[in-house]
Parts: sequence; C-alpha cells; structure tokens
Amino acid sequence: MSDTLKTISPVDNSVYVERPLAAQGDIDSALDAAIAGQNEWRAMTVAERAALLTPAVDAFVAAKDDIALEITWQMGRPLSQAPGEIAGFEERARHMIAIAGDALADVQVGDKQGFTRFIRRAPLGVVFVVAPWNYPYLTAVNAVVPALMAGNSVLLKHSAQTPLCAERFSEAFAGLPAGVFQHLHMSHGGVDAVVRDGRVAFVSFTGSVGGGHAIQHSAADRFIAANLELGGKDPAYVRSDADLAHAIETLVDGAFFNSGQSCCGIERIYVHGDVYDDFVDGFVDLTKGYRLGNPLDPETNIGPMVRASAASAVRGQIADALAKGGRALIDAASFAADKDGSPYMAPQVMVDVDHSMALMNEETFGPAIGIMKVAGDDEAVALMNDSDYGLTASIFTADEDAALAIGDTVDTGTWFMNRCDYLDPALAWVGVKDSGRGCSLSALGYDYLTRPKSFHLRTSL
Repeated sequence: MSDTLKTISPVDNSVYVERPLAAQGDIDSALDAAIAGQNEWRAMTVAERAALLTPAVDAFVAAKDDIALEITWQMGRPLSQAPGEIAGFEERARHMIAIAGDALADVQVGDKQGFTRFIRRAPLGVVFVVAPWNYPYLTAVNAVVPALMAGNSVLLKHSAQTPLCAERFSEAFAGLPAGVFQHLHMSHGGVDAVVRDGRVAFVSFTGSVGGGHAIQHSAADRFIAANLELGGKDPAYVRSDADLAHAIETLVDGAFFNSGQSCCGIERIYVHGDVYDDFVDGFVDLTKGYRLGNPLDPETNIGPMVRASAASAVRGQIADALAKGGRALIDAASFAADKDGSPYMAPQVMVDVDHSMALMNEETFGPAIGIMKVAGDDEAVALMNDSDYGLTASIFTADEDAALAIGDTVDTGTWFMNRCDYLDPALAWVGVKDSGRGCSLSALGYDYLTRPKSFHLRTSL
C-alpha cells in the first residue's frame, strides 16, 4: 500500500496535491497532544473559547479567494460557485458560536431545601471528525466548531480528494492552544485505528453507507458513540397548487448544483398530473441552458464530477432506466464538453421512470434526475417513503397546512416547503434509515458532543 496521498484534479486529470500519509507514530503523537490540549481547553469558559474561535473564523474567511480556487481544483465545482461554501462555513460557525452559551449552560432542576442540584454538560474528550470531499468545509464545520465550543479537542481527517481543506482549518485555528485542533492525512487503516483507539471519545463521520457501517462497527467495539451522515435519495413533490416557475427554478438547481454531488440534493421528483406536462417542459428548458465545461471558466455553471468512475456510475443508472422503458429528454451531445470516460457529464432529465429503476431507488450523486407523475398526495407520500434513505424531502405548494400535514407522514430528517438543498444552522441536521443517525447543528447538536453530568450537593446536615 502506498504511503503517499495523491489528489487527481477532475479539472484536467493532473496530480494537484501530494502528501505523506500518517504513520502510527504520527497518530499516537497527535492523540497524545489532543488529550493534553483538551485538559487545558475544557477548563476555559464558553466565552473564552468563543474569544479564540471567532478570530479563527475571521482568518478563514479572509482567505476565501484562495480557498475557493482550491475547492475548484480539488473537486471540480465551478469557481463562480465555490465562494458560496465559504459563506456557508461562516454562517454555520458563527451561529454555533453564538448559541453555545445558552446551549451549554447548566440545566437547573428546581430548588430543594438543603441541596444544590444541576446537570452540567461535560465535554466528551477527543472528537475524531472524518469529512468528505463534496462540500469539504460545510460538512466539516458542522462538527468541528461545535465540538470545540463544547470543550472537546478535535482531530480532523479529510477526504483524500480535498486534503488542502484540512490544512486550511489548521491554518485558521493556529491560535488555539496546542493539541486542541489537529489534522492528519490517513489511509482507511489509519482511520480504523483511530476509531478503535481508547483516547478517542466520539466520531463524527460524513460519507457513504458502507463507510458508515465500517465506522459503526469499529466504534461499537468500544461502546463510543458516532454521528453518521450517510447521504440520501431526497425527493420533492410538486402539488397542483404550486408556483411552477419557482418550483422549476428551485428544483433544477437542487438537482444539478455541484453536479448533483450533494447528500441533500434532489434525486427524484413527483409531480401532480394537473401540472406535470408544464413542469417537465419548464424543467427541461432550464436544464438545456446549463453550461458544462472547465470550472475555472466564469461562464461555467456545471463542472466535472469528482472522477470519471463517478460519472460512469451515473451513466450506468441512466442506461438501466432506458433499458426499462425510461425516456431521456436531454441530448447529451448538445453539451460539447460531455465525453464518455471522462468526469465531464451533461445533466440528464428522465421521464417514464418508476421505482424498479436504480435512478429512482439508489443514490445517484450526480447530474441525473427522474420525474414521475402522481395522482395526488397519498401516492406522492407512498413514493417518497419508498426508499432506504431519509435525509430531506421537499414539497412545493401554496398550502402551508397541507405541507405540515403531509410532512408529518414522510420519513425524513428535514422537511422543506418551497425550498430544498439547504442547511439552516438553527435547525437540527438529522437523517433516518440509511441516511444515518445522530444530530449536528442547532442547540440540539451540542447534546451529542457533551455528556450529562449530575451534581447533587447536600449543603445542610
């Protein structure tokens, strides 16, 4: 096995980054430092931690232009869209810092004569964060900043596709006490070793279902918890009373932004028969206006997928749907940059699809979408729930009461009305079924990064 990490850029297939992988000695040193640093860090007040983390966020945002360019080269997102990730990082980081004082405050349980009683939210210790490439900062910040604010130390392992993101974190957080935040570039074996190490108290993992199972297995052997965010097959339902122009614009973006490589991107759409034809026509027209090409070109709004094999897998789902009676409404040849065997893939819209097709029941994670006609709410709900995943789901309607009632029947972690593909840091980010378990963001996210410690003090004898 190679002891070197090589990042191949999907932009031009060049080697963009090379880094040595951590050896066991590097892992041991990092974990020892994390333990020592956490002992100092946990003794600080929440306000003192915030006073150090706030300028760290400032430093990160100040480097936004260089960071955006690195995102494009590492994973292929158009440079015109990459700055949005830095803005999202800042929004989430500042929100989690701002709410930490209240979220981490002692829980008061009421007066009792002769006693002082309360519940303290104690930090867990060393938190190991394993982050993916598709939204390299947005996924990582969900765990890194609240874990630090809660008094934990953090060891970050980033995807081999986006190693510079881990290094950017370390640069921005250099003002923290030694050992409190560190990163390592690691092999899969190194990750397993860290999860199994007794110095680690909690694991936050974002990635594939298979990866989640591996993390869960290793963590379970030690009885430590893991927060798992494992992707989705997120549906949208367009009711007959929807604002069609808004629904079309929102859902095209939700399906194809980041070349469809989003765990909460739209992957299947159900449309009421009364508006189905108009919706499909508008969806196709808007999709045809996309500009596929070099993501460094400011005119490009859909770049390459992360690697050629990922594009081949999506093309395989399209071929499966075609073989089973589906119809493709986009001529890939009209997108000059689209080439078989390359990561550059045109967006595709398919109709006459059903749930026997991989396109409608397996995670696609690419720029292809299936649209089905439904007769009404009951059929839409049944189809939305017919999935192994449950991260987010969306409804487009003018009727808020109907949206709430339908939302209560859909198995999902987040329910949207008239929007999609967005994380509000004030709301809990959760998944059900194969989309994972646990919670990040919001005040509730702090519950997973601390443990309750009860204080029961008898003050009079």
